[in-house]
Amino acid sequence: MADAARWKATIFVGGLAPTVTQSQVLDAFIPFGEIVETQLPKPDSRNSTDTHRGFAYVEFEDADDAKEAIDNMDQSEFFGRILKVSQAKAPKSAEEGLGSKKAIWEQEGWLAEHAGTHENGTTNGHDQAVDDAPDPMQGLEGLDVAGPKPA
Repeated sequence: MADAARWKATIFVGGLAPTVTQSQVLDAFIPFGEIVETQLPKPDSRNSTDTHRGFAYVEFEDADDAKEAIDNMDQSEFFGRILKVSQAKAPKSAEEGLGSKKAIWEQEGWLAEHAGTHENGTTNGHDQAVDDAPDPMQGLEGLDVAGPKPA
């Protein structure tokens, strides 16, 4: 299955009680369709006594089954807790955008979008009239005090 189609068939299940197991999540969502995989991410710290982080991902064979599960299970009670069930979002790449370990101007997407002049001679989507506008700071060289001129 393609990565994009895979994420369309995956749901996020939030608000799980600490006692919930992977098989219980599987049992709760199997009525909505064939399940490929369930994941209950473990806590980051090894000293934690929690068995999971309070949420799960459930991947269905079909995206329509995932939508059906969202429609039926969102805001339902499960082990004494109200579930938040929604479409899972694809994880952001660690190499792209803010928060990556690579400088933003070194990333290919940013450079292509913000380069001054493209190979075909066009500027970065700005109107030529805007680029030729007079400098708003022109004529302010002689001022030595900020603010309005005294009357």
